[in-house]
Parts: sequence; structure tokens; C-alpha cells
Amino acid sequence: MDQINIIALSIVGFVVGFVLAYFVGSRVAKTKIEEAEGRKKLIIEEAGKEASALKKEKLLEVKEEWHKSRQEFEAETQDRRKQIKQLEHQISQREEAIENKLELITRKEKNIQQAEQTFSDREEDVRKKEQSSRDKAKKIDSLLEEQTLRLERITGMSREDAKKFLIENMVDDAKLESAQKIKDIRDEAKINAHKEAQKLVIQAIQRTASDHCVETTVSVVNLASDEMKGRIIGREGRNIRAFEAATGIDLIIDDTPEAVVISGFDPFRREVARVALERLMSDGRIHPARIEEVVDKARKELEEEIIRVGESALMELNIPNMHPELIRHIGKMKYRSSYGQNLLHHSIEVGYLCGIMAVELGLDVHKAKRAGLLHDVGKCVDRNIEGPHAMLGFDLAKKYKEDPVVCNAIGAHHEDIEMESAIAVIVQASDSISGARPGARRESVENYVKRLEKLEELATAFDGVTKTYAIQAGREVRVIVEPERVDDLRADQIAHDLAAQIENDMEYPGQIKVVVIRERRSMSIAK
Repeated sequence: MDQINIIALSIVGFVVGFVLAYFVGSRVAKTKIEEAEGRKKLIIEEAGKEASALKKEKLLEVKEEWHKSRQEFEAETQDRRKQIKQLEHQISQREEAIENKLELITRKEKNIQQAEQTFSDREEDVRKKEQSSRDKAKKIDSLLEEQTLRLERITGMSREDAKKFLIENMVDDAKLESAQKIKDIRDEAKINAHKEAQKLVIQAIQRTASDHCVETTVSVVNLASDEMKGRIIGREGRNIRAFEAATGIDLIIDDTPEAVVISGFDPFRREVARVALERLMSDGRIHPARIEEVVDKARKELEEEIIRVGESALMELNIPNMHPELIRHIGKMKYRSSYGQNLLHHSIEVGYLCGIMAVELGLDVHKAKRAGLLHDVGKCVDRNIEGPHAMLGFDLAKKYKEDPVVCNAIGAHHEDIEMESAIAVIVQASDSISGARPGARRESVENYVKRLEKLEELATAFDGVTKTYAIQAGREVRVIVEPERVDDLRADQIAHDLAAQIENDMEYPGQIKVVVIRERRSMSIAK
């Protein structure tokens, strides 16, 4: 019974619980539905707002694109309108040009028609004139024939004789005129050639500014003290004898304080002796064996120096490809001199002058420089070989395969052989310019002063001369004469006579210009 009650109560409790759960669940569901409805409305409202905002944005974008497209369309339309206007303007201009051309063509056609009419009229006139001229020519021919016959009767000469006589006279006249014309042309050519030659020489001299060295026959070596003289002489003079035998020069030791003089005519030997003596003094060991060793070493070093000097001269003149033996001879020129003028410097200067003249005359510059540098190479040949230095240089250059033009210029610069090219002429001229230039060659001060004094004395001896001045290192003498005693003709005569007397009575290198000045000055003083 109790179990039945419990079951009944359980059933009643379950039913009551189910009913209560149903009511509670329905209430909760209803609440959730109401909340969902509220959220739904909110979502719908928000979606409507976003849609309206997007709609407005899209409308604005569409309006902007439409406005932009409209502006582009209007700009393109304006450009096309401008183009159309330009084309219309061009077409109108072309139409005007065509109309003008048509008018011009019409005028030309009218002018051509008029010209044709005029030409036909003139042609008719010419025909008439030709006919009349033929008639006149016949009359003239008959008159000339008649006149010729009369002249033949009067002169007693036939027509052929008269022609021959006239031709001979005309030929003689033509010869005279042509001879005079040829003389005028030659005179003008001489004047112009002289002017051009002067210009070339002056330009060459002005553009060549090289340093020049005056060689002497002695070299001086300074000593640290006079005690060194005794060591150089050695016991019973054995050191000095060994030194002179090894070098081939004379060593002069006198009372000159702290100095020894090396004397010899060969500059190369003098240089070897100077270098060797300085090394011996710095080393301190001075005895015959050491002297021979040092002299031999100095000689070898200077032989190498000769090669370097020759190559340097070629580089200075920009001369390529020369035989090593010729380069060695060029280097030897450093230790040779001619009338006190260093031979290497002289040859380089001649090379420069030849190059300048060759450029002006349109000749081969490289050959000209080559010939100028080598023109005195014969002076460096072994002294045992005899002959003029120009021919020795010619044989040497020929031996080492130099160009025939260069060889001829070397041999002909003193006219030992005939000149075969213009380069030989400019080498001779450049050699004279370099040697005769004031200061190029050594002249003692005493002889120089005497020469200037004699030059002034010769000028002063002429009647009417008041003052004389030797200027330009004796290259020019200016003579001032009294205007009352010497007229213009007499002044010209004095200049001529003085130049002739200088040529006869004086010895000098180059030329001396004589200038006679006749000047009258009138002076008064205002008080």
C-alpha cells in the first residue's frame, strides 16, 4: 500500500513538475523570442542606415566620374575645335596661295605671248638687217679689194709680204712686252721671296729660346784643403803621373789655394778626369792601382751617360727610330764644342729651327729635324779618320741607313756636295743662324771690346760724322751726321762706303748693319 502511495505521489509529482516546467519553458521561450525580435529590428535599422550611406557614397562617386568625364569630353572637344579651326585656316591660306599662283601663271602666259610676238617682230627685223648687211659686206669687200690693189701698187709689196711684215712687227712687240712682263714678275717674286725668307728666319729665331753653354779647355776642381795637393802628387810624383797616363790630360797643381786645374782639349777626357779626381778625394785612397780602377769606372759611367744624353736629345726633338750608334755619337756632342759653342746644344737648336722652317714651307718636319740634329755628327767621329766633318757625317749617316734626303743635307750643309732637296737648304740656313747669333760662340772680352772700338773708329773717320754707336753686341753700328754738312745723298753714300770698309778691314761672324741718321732739330725757348 505504501508502495502504491509512493508511486502515485511520484506520478503526481512528475505531472506537476512537467506542468511547471512547461509553463516556465514557455515563459523563457517567449522572453527569448521577444529579445530576438528586438535584435532583429535593430539589425534591420542598422542595415537600412548602412545601405542609405553606401547609396549616397556611390551616388557621389558616380556624380564625380560623370563630372570628370564631362570635363574631359569638353577639353577634347575644344582641342578638336581648335584643330578644325587651324585646318580651316591652313586650307584658306592654301586656297589663297593657289589663287595667287593662278594669277601669276595667267600673267606669265600673257607675258610669254607678248614676248613671242616681240621675238617674231625682232626676228623679222634681224632678217631684214642681215640682208642689208650682206649687201653692205659685198660692197665693203669690193672696196677692200680695190683698196688692197691700190696699196700694192703704191707700196710695191704683195699681200703676203705685207702680212709677213706686220706679223714680224707684232712678234717683236710681243717679245718686248713679254720680256718686260717677265722682268716685272721676277722682280716681284724676288721681293716677295726675300720678305717671306726674312719672316721665316725671324719667326724661327724668335720661337727658339734654348740655353747655351760656352766650353773652355780647362776644368777646376776644388779641394777641401791644400794638404790634398800632396796626396794627389804622391811620393816622387807617382800618383800624378799615373793619373795623367790613365786619363790623357794634364793635371796642373800650382799655388792657387784649394784648387787643382785639369787641362785638355778633349772635353770628354776632362770630364772623366774631373769625376775620377773627385771620387779619389772623397774615398781618400790615392795610389796608382786605385787611380786606374776609378778612372776606368768613371769612363764606363760616362759612356752610359752619353747614350742617355743622345736618347734625351731625340725625345726633346720628338725624333723616333735611330740607330744606337748614331745615338751614341749624338751623346758625344755634349763633350764637343765649336768656336766655344756646345755642339749638342747647337745641333738641337738647328733641329728646332729646321722643324719650324719645314712647317712653314710645307716640307717633311721629321726629316728636317733629323737632318738638323745630325748635321755636325761628323765632328764626333774618330780623329784618326781624315776628311771634312760634313762628309764624315754623310758617310756615317749613310752607313746606318738614314734617309737619302737626310744624308744629302748633312753632306751639303758646307757645300761639299750638291744640295738635292729644300731640306738641305734650310739645314744650311739654320746652321748659319745658330752659329752667327750674338753670344752663341765665345769671344774674349778684350777682343770683343777691340772689335767694337774699331767699328766706331771706322765710322768716325768719315767727314761730317759727329757720333757713332756700336750696338746689338756689335751687330749694328749707328752713325749720326751733321745735317748742315751732309745731305740725304751723301748719307746714303756714307752708309755704302762704311759697309764696304767694314767688310774689307774687319773680321766678324754674321752681319753688321750700318744705319746713318741725318736729323735736323729746330729749337726755341718761350719766355
